[in-house]
Order: sequence, then structure tokens, then C-alpha cells
Amino acid sequence: MKNHSAITFILLGLTDDPRLQVFLLVFLFLTYIFTVAGNLIIVLLTLVDSHLKTPMYFFLRNFSILEIVFTTVCVPRFLYSLTTGNKRITYNACIIQLFFVILVGAAEFFLLTAMSYDRYVAICKPLHYTTIMSDRVCTILVLLCWLIGLIVVLPPLSLGVQLDFCNSNIDHFGCDASSLLKIVCSDTQFVEQLALVMAVLTLICTLVCVIVSYIYIIRTILRLPSAQQKQKAFSTCSSHMIVVSITYGSCIFIYMKPAKEGVAMNKVVSLLNTSVIPLMNPFIYSLRNKQVKQAFKDSVKKMAFLSKI
Repeated sequence: MKNHSAITFILLGLTDDPRLQVFLLVFLFLTYIFTVAGNLIIVLLTLVDSHLKTPMYFFLRNFSILEIVFTTVCVPRFLYSLTTGNKRITYNACIIQLFFVILVGAAEFFLLTAMSYDRYVAICKPLHYTTIMSDRVCTILVLLCWLIGLIVVLPPLSLGVQLDFCNSNIDHFGCDASSLLKIVCSDTQFVEQLALVMAVLTLICTLVCVIVSYIYIIRTILRLPSAQQKQKAFSTCSSHMIVVSITYGSCIFIYMKPAKEGVAMNKVVSLLNTSVIPLMNPFIYSLRNKQVKQAFKDSVKKMAFLSKI
């Protein structure tokens, strides 16, 4: 298959059981709708509510945008396949999907690191917070997340597109890198090593930065004189800590699980990563954050008032 533009892959999906396919269709449709709606609400609230015009919510807004993009890249294509039974995907569409999955995934890790730095400055250097975390600095940090994401994705992907394929069946519901490499006829050792190095560096560098930030944060909180101050400081970090634990935990599970677990487990974890985890983000931040809940209530009241006029 030398002519890549003429290649059409077949996505084998998760199951051939019709009843399970119906369940997946309903489940994925609902999770996708709620994920987009929930994250979109956070984006809108942080844009319109004056109480949410802080660096913390600026990063949260960008994280919600990343979650929307990530789930949109993966889930609608799988829904289309489940609805129509058409499992074909062109080479170009497959590469585009793979590009955005890796780009957004890497950007999320670096954005979580930026969010942990924001919490470090807020708790450990409160008097200098507004100076250090200025609008310019926050914007630069977000742009750097996207730029580093590009640096992570481009080298292995640019080498990967030059590989030759000897099979068209991808044993996955999407264009997963490991599943694609299994149907390559060329030598994939260098590409696999480069991809692994990029993934491990991304994971380790960001995780070390997050851990160091929280070591300083916890040490500062424990030095606070009153229990009320400690509780308030911990509450500002709790949502971010939960999201960090879920994101890193799922990623570490994929890379560190025993090989005997097989392709089926990979597909299930990937499905959860692209549907359930992006859905959890708005609920974690809204249910555990008084300012977000209050902003939501105020917005609902304004909409109700305007509808009566």
C-alpha cells in the first residue's frame, strides 16, 4: 500500500454483538452530549461571570475546551460507525484523528501542570499572586501547552506517515497508534521508541512538576495557624487534585499494565478516556466549587428573569 491517499482502513470496533452495540450507542451518545454541554457551561460561565475572571478559571476554561475537542475527535466518528455500520475510514481522516488525539492529550498534561503552578503561587506566594499570574503570563502558559503538544506529536507522526501498511483492519474503534503500528509492514522499531520516549518524557516531566508544586502547597497549608484557613486552602486545590489523579492514573494504567491484558482492555480504557473522563471534569469542578455553583445559579436566575420580560 504505497499510495497512502488511496488507503481505506476498517475500524473493527469494540464488539460485534448487536445488543452491546445498541448499549454503546446510547451510552456514548448521552456521555458525549453531557460532556460537551457540561464543559461548554464552564467555558461560558468563566467568560461572563465577573467572579470567575481569575487565572484559576482561565486555565479551567481552556481545560474544558481541550476536553470538548478531545471527545469530539473520537466519539462522533465511533457513533457514526455504530449507527450506520460503516467501519471504513480514509487514511487522511485516520491521521488527522491521531494527530489531534495526541496533540490534545499532551496539551492537557502540560495545562494540568500550569494549573498546579497557579495553585502553588496562590497559596505559597499570595501577596505576589496577581503580579506573577498576570493575564500575559497565563496566556503564554496556555500557548506553550499547545506548542509543546505540537513538539510531542510531530516527530513520531511525521515518521509514522512514511510507513507502509500491509493490512487495512485496525483492531480498535478509532485510529489508535499502537493498533496502527501492528498493521505496518515496515520496520517500526525507531518510530515506536521515539513515540515511547515522547510519551514518557511528557508524563514524567509534568508529573514531577505537579508533585513538587503540591509538596510546597501542602507544606505551606500545614503551617497555617487555623483549621479554617487550612480547610479553605485545601478546598481550592481539591478539584484539581482529583482531576490530576484521574488523568495520570488512567494514563499510567495504559502504559504500565501487563501485556497479557491484551487489546480488549486497551480499547475499554481508551473508551473511558474519551467518553467518561471528559464528562467528569465539569461535575468535579462544579460540585466541589462554591464559586462555580453560585455563578451557575446566578446565570440561571438571569435567564429566568429575562424570559419573563
